[in-house]
Amino acid sequence: MTSPVAEGVALRTVRIHVAGAIVVAIVAVAFALGGASRLSLQSAWFDACQRIAPRVVDSSPVTIVEIDDRSLATFGRWPWPRNLLAHLIHTIGGAEPAAIGVDVVMPEPDPLSPDNLLARIDPDSALSGNLADLPSTDRELANALATSPTVLIMVESLAATTHPFRVAPVVVHDAGGRAPSGAAAITRLPHFPGVIASLPLLNAAAKGWGFASVNDVRGTLRRIPLVADVGGTLVPALAVEMWRVAMRASTLRLMTGDGDVRGVRVGNRFFATEADGAARIWFSPHLPQRFVSAKDVLEGTVDASRFAHRFVLIGVTATGQGDYLYTPVGVPMPGTEIHAQLLENLYDGTLLVRPAWGAPIEALVFLVFGALMVWTTPRWQVRSASALALAVVVAMLAAGFAVYRGGHVLLDAATPALALFALFGTLLAMTLAAATRNRKALQVVVQRQREENARVEGELAAARRIQTDMLPEASTVADRRLGLVAAMEPAQEVGGDLYDFYRLDDHRLFFMLGDVSGKGLSASIFMAVSKALCKSVTLRSQDTDVGDLMTATNLEIGRDNASSLFVTAFAGVLDLTNGDVEYCNAGHENPFIVRKASGAVERVDDGGGPPLCAVDGFAYRSAQLRLAPGDLLCLVTDGVTEAESAAGTLYGVDRVAAALSGAPSVEDAVARLGSDVAAFAEGAVQSDDITMLALSWKGP
Repeated sequence: MTSPVAEGVALRTVRIHVAGAIVVAIVAVAFALGGASRLSLQSAWFDACQRIAPRVVDSSPVTIVEIDDRSLATFGRWPWPRNLLAHLIHTIGGAEPAAIGVDVVMPEPDPLSPDNLLARIDPDSALSGNLADLPSTDRELANALATSPTVLIMVESLAATTHPFRVAPVVVHDAGGRAPSGAAAITRLPHFPGVIASLPLLNAAAKGWGFASVNDVRGTLRRIPLVADVGGTLVPALAVEMWRVAMRASTLRLMTGDGDVRGVRVGNRFFATEADGAARIWFSPHLPQRFVSAKDVLEGTVDASRFAHRFVLIGVTATGQGDYLYTPVGVPMPGTEIHAQLLENLYDGTLLVRPAWGAPIEALVFLVFGALMVWTTPRWQVRSASALALAVVVAMLAAGFAVYRGGHVLLDAATPALALFALFGTLLAMTLAAATRNRKALQVVVQRQREENARVEGELAAARRIQTDMLPEASTVADRRLGLVAAMEPAQEVGGDLYDFYRLDDHRLFFMLGDVSGKGLSASIFMAVSKALCKSVTLRSQDTDVGDLMTATNLEIGRDNASSLFVTAFAGVLDLTNGDVEYCNAGHENPFIVRKASGAVERVDDGGGPPLCAVDGFAYRSAQLRLAPGDLLCLVTDGVTEAESAAGTLYGVDRVAAALSGAPSVEDAVARLGSDVAAFAEGAVQSDDITMLALSWKGP
C-alpha cells in the first residue's frame, strides 16, 4: 500500500510536469510566431557571431576614392567646385571602371560656378567679362558624368517629391505569375514619400540612379534594402544600380512569390533578399586597402589598375564631413565603405541569410529540449540536471555558430538558450520547493521513529549544511577588477542572515546582505525564500533601478508571509568599468567605506527605506556612490554592531570603523573585523547571527 507521503511526492512531481509543459508550449508558440525577433538579444547574438568571425575578404572588386582630410588640405574645403569633381571622374573614367558610384547628393547649382558668381558681382566690372567667358562647372561635371559609367545617388526625404527624378525601370516578376502576389510583395518594401536627388542636368547625364539611404536599427546597421518604394516608384539601391550599369542592363527585375520579395535580378545575376527586400551584409573589418585618396588620384599617382573593370565609389570621409554608421563588427564605418561591403557581398555571394524557417526551427528545438528538461529536472539530482541544462545550452550556441560559419545562415541560438536556462531555473525552484514540502512531510514519519533530541540535532545539522550550500562563493564571480569576501556565523545551528552576489552581465555585479527577523530554523527558511525571490526578481529585470527591484522584491516576499516576518536588506549593483554603485537600503545597518587613498572610514546613509515586508507597497528609492580604485565597501548585520561582551557592552559602530580603518584588502578587512568581534565577545554567548560581506573595486 502506497503511503500518503509517497502519494504527495508523486502528485507534486506531476504538477511540476504539467506546469513545465504549459510553459514550454506557450514559449514555443511565441518563438514560432517570431516573437524572439522583437527582443534585442537576437540581434545581439547575430552581431556577436560577426564580431567573433567577421567576413574574410576573398576578392577586391571595389575601390573607394575618399575625399579625405589630405584631399581637403590640398584642394580646399568641401564642397569642391564641380569642375574639380569632373576632373576626378574623368581621371577615374579613363581607366575603364565597371561603374562609378558618386556617393554625393548635389541638389543645388554649384555656388562656385562662374555663371552663379556672375550674378553676385558688378556687371560693369572687368571680372564680369572674364567670368562670362568661363564654362559652367555644373555643365563640366555633367559632361564628365556622361562620358563614364556613373551612378548618382538619391536620399530619402520626409516630404513628397514634387519634381520628377530619373530611375531605371524595375519590373516586378512574380514566380507564380500572379499580379496580387507581386503587389503584396511591394507593400513589404521600405516606403518613403520622396527623395532628394541631384540637379536634373546632372541626373540626365548619369547612366544610373540609386537609393543610398539605409535603415539604422537601434544604432547598428545590419540590413540594407535593395529596392525601395518612393511615392509609388520602385528605386534600386546604389550597389544594385551600379551592377546594372556595369552589366549594361536596361532594366532590373524584382522577383516575388507568395506575397514576399525573393530577390533582385540584374542581367544573369540574382541577389536573394529577405521577405521585405532587404539584404543582410556579412561585414568584414574596416580595411584601409579599400581606399585611395582623391588627392592621389587627382595628382596622378594612383595606378590605373585600381580602377580598371572595378566598381569605384567616390565619397567624403573627411573629419566632420562623412557619415559614419556602427556595424555588427563593433566599429563605425563611413557610409561609402558600407556600400562597398554590400558590393563585395553581392560579388562573392556572401550575404547572410535569416531564413523564413528559422523561427519554426528555433521553436522546435526549444520544444524538444524544453520537454527533456521538464521530464528530467524533477527526477534527477540537482547536479545532474544542471549539467544537462548547461550541455544543452552550450550545444545550441555551438550549433548556431556553426551554421553561421558554414552556411552564412543566421539562427537565433541565444534567445532559446536563455529561455531554456530560465525554464530550468523555474523547474529547479519548483523542484526544490516540492522537495522542501516533501522533507517536511517526511519529518512527521521520522518523528515517530527517532528520539526527539536526535531528530532535532540531525535536521538542524542538515539545515545548516543546506543553508551553507545555498550561499554563493566569491570564486563564482572572480574578476581582476573585483575583490570580494563574505562570511557568516549563525548564532544557532542555522541562521536568518543572508547574502548573495552574482553577475548581471560582464560589467555589473549584483550583491546584497540581509537579516531576517528572529533566528533559528524559521528564520533560515524565510531567508532561503527571500534570497530566491530577490534573485528571481533581479534576473527578470536586470536593467531595472535597484529601488524598483527592492519594491518588487518587497511585493513578492510579502505575498505569502502569514508569520509577518520581515527582512532588513542592503542591495547594490557595482559597475566594474567605473566603480559606480547603485544601491538601496531597506532598514539595514548602514555599510562602511574604507577609502584607499586616506584609509578613512565613511558611512553610507542614503537610499533608505523600511525593512522588506514591513510596509506593503512601499516605493523604495535608490542612491548612488562611487568607489575609487582600491576603495573597500563593507556590509555587516546587526549581529556585529550589537555583539555583547561578557559585561553586557555592545560592540558598536565605532569599533567596526576602527577595525576596518586602513584595511588593505577585503580578506584582511573581514579577518580583522571577525577576530576583533570574537575577542570583544569572549566569554559571552553569541546572541545573533554575525555576517559580513566586503568588496572592493580594483579599477577598470
